[in-house]
Amino acid sequence: QVQLREFGGGEVQPGGSLRLSCTTSGIIFSINAMGWYRQAAGKQREMVAIKYTNGVSNVAGSVSSRFTVSRDNGEKTVYLQMNKLKVDDTAVYFCYVTGTDYYTYETKEFWGQGTEVTVSS
Repeated sequence: QVQLREFGGGEVQPGGSLRLSCTTSGIIFSINAMGWYRQAAGKQREMVAIKYTNGVSNVAGSVSSRFTVSRDNGEKTVYLQMNKLKVDDTAVYFCYVTGTDYYTYETKEFWGQGTEVTVSS
């Protein structure tokens, strides 16, 4: 059973930092990408930062100068270092993993339950 576990969310003041972690288990397929999405109240879910296994990264322009996504491939873990946080960064952050089945070539996609990040004075 595939499970994604997110850690590190919390409440911080503007300008502060948080480091999110997502550990995975039960993954038996070829991982194509790992990363993070977020969804603020009343908003659509949006991509924050994705790191592909081939080394290519996609990072949202609104956070590219402040957030860094990294992966520990051996542990199948993905991190999101968030610096200089703004009130607009307040959202539920979701871990995301996608891959390809070794035999059927089906695309697989999994999400964590989300971890709340609140940036407020």
